[in-house]
Parts: sequence; structure tokens; C-alpha cells
Amino acid sequence: QLQLVESGGGLVQPGGSLRLSCAAARFTLDYYAIGWFRQAPGKEREGVSGISISGGSTKYADSVKGRFTISRDNAKNTVYLQMNSLKPEDTAVYYCAAGLYGSAWNHLLVSDFGSWGQGTQVTVSS
Repeated sequence: QLQLVESGGGLVQPGGSLRLSCAAARFTLDYYAIGWFRQAPGKEREGVSGISISGGSTKYADSVKGRFTISRDNAKNTVYLQMNSLKPEDTAVYYCAAGLYGSAWNHLLVSDFGSWGQGTQVTVSS
């Protein structure tokens, strides 16, 4: 079964940057669209960004557009989320997940993704 592991979270000041990684154990990510999601305390999990199987297409939530960049390196079996100009409202647990069908990356619906990682905490605070 595909297992995803997130890393790279931490505490950063407003305006700072972090790069999250989503790696797969024992299975290749080559055949999966990947999504990044986040969940803040008391709020529902929301889609942040998605990337197609080829990496040629991406999608971003309006709240992160222009600040976050998703990419994938299939040779390293890893998907990245580069987060710049971080704001306090970006504070959340960030999860990656694999799309249950090819175009799931373009919809970022929680129900269209599986094999969720355990999450990595991102805290933006001065």
C-alpha cells in the first residue's frame, strides 16, 4: 500500500519560507497525481495545491497563489511544496495525499485523495 511521509515543517516568522517534502515508501509516485492539503485547528481540511502525474500541470488555492509552488522529482520519488512569503494564516498541519484518479489534482477535494501522510506542522509566528 502506498505510504506518504511529509517533512520540512517548522516555526517560521511572517514573510519567511519553508519547503515541504512528500516522499513515498516502497512505491513509486510516478503514477499518482499528488495534492497538498492543510488543516488549521477548528477548521476543515482544505486543498492547497495539486500537481498532475507528469508534473506539467498544477493548481493552487487562491489563498496561496503566487506564494507557493508545487513541484515533483520523480527520480527522487518526492513532491515538494515551496512556501514563500508565509503569513500567520498559513499556520496548519500540512498533508500530502495521492489522487484516486488522474485529474484529482485539478479539483483538490479531500474525498478524491487517499494514502494520506501523517502531516507536518507549519507555524508562522513572530
